[in-house]
Amino acid sequence: MSMTLDDMPAVSECSVSGCSYNDHSHCHAAAVTIGGSIGDAECATFIPLGTKGGLDKVLTHVGACQRAECVHNSSLECTAPSVRVGPGAVEADCLTYDPR
Repeated sequence: MSMTLDDMPAVSECSVSGCSYNDHSHCHAAAVTIGGSIGDAECATFIPLGTKGGLDKVLTHVGACQRAECVHNSSLECTAPSVRVGPGAVEADCLTYDPR
């Protein structure tokens, strides 16, 4: 499978106000990684406030997904049309995560 940036799902929303990459519900990281463990798909790109992160103008995409049990995962790439990131069990979770 060969993917380009245009093929990668966009992060359509981030409601985690305590993340350095979040600016008014929009993620400003170039790409996010979804990690965590079975049953909890954490946004591994989350950085607590204190240092401003990200780019001024960016459409964030999912760069990698480590949650192989998610229905949207194909060869560790996200196939969802878009993802939402929000508050989770620890700090920030992929709210589009859907275990098989």
